[in-house]
Amino acid sequence: MTMTHVGTGTFPAISVPVWVSRAGAACMAAGLLGAVSGILLAVYPGQVSEEMFSYPLTAGGFTVIQVWFFVQHLGLLAGIVALGRAQIMAPGRNARWGTGLAAAGMALLAVTELIAITARDSTYPGNGTGLLDVLYGVSTIAVGVGLGLAGIAVRRGGRWTGWRGLVVLVAGIFVFVPMLPALMGPFVLARLAITAWMLLFAGLGYALWKAEA
Repeated sequence: MTMTHVGTGTFPAISVPVWVSRAGAACMAAGLLGAVSGILLAVYPGQVSEEMFSYPLTAGGFTVIQVWFFVQHLGLLAGIVALGRAQIMAPGRNARWGTGLAAAGMALLAVTELIAITARDSTYPGNGTGLLDVLYGVSTIAVGVGLGLAGIAVRRGGRWTGWRGLVVLVAGIFVFVPMLPALMGPFVLARLAITAWMLLFAGLGYALWKAEA
């Protein structure tokens, strides 16, 4: 396996797989594109009633965007997996459980985006939307808790300093304040909160991609 040597500050250089950097680039791209998607949904003129689950898109448009979100979430998942192999976290339960829980949550969130297509013709609330609320809630909270634990391990590891040392922890905390409350509010506010969360993933991806040698 191809390895690259990474060193930060006074810490000795370590060897990490090259794919970690590539996964970071994928996560950064996914985060940026996710942010763009969130903004577009926030400003896109409603094509259906606000009572429809697919709002603001038609059923066909909703299907397309949900498939895109599935693919985009795989890029975010790549970043979480890469974080677990980047050797920038203090070893221990926070690192193991944190990245594992966040990865599992993101995988479930990606699959939920596809399952949501089944409700494209439903009102909200309506048939099937209750299950989707549970799936979205469980997966998002799992990602938040996981990133919070991993973020603590990053801080304790000390290899990432400045904003890099905070981005994982902030991404985890952000799920609970302010994103979850925003998701219960107006549509545009919810989209803007998700957009900000995606930018935090873009920051994580950049940190993994451009780890200083």
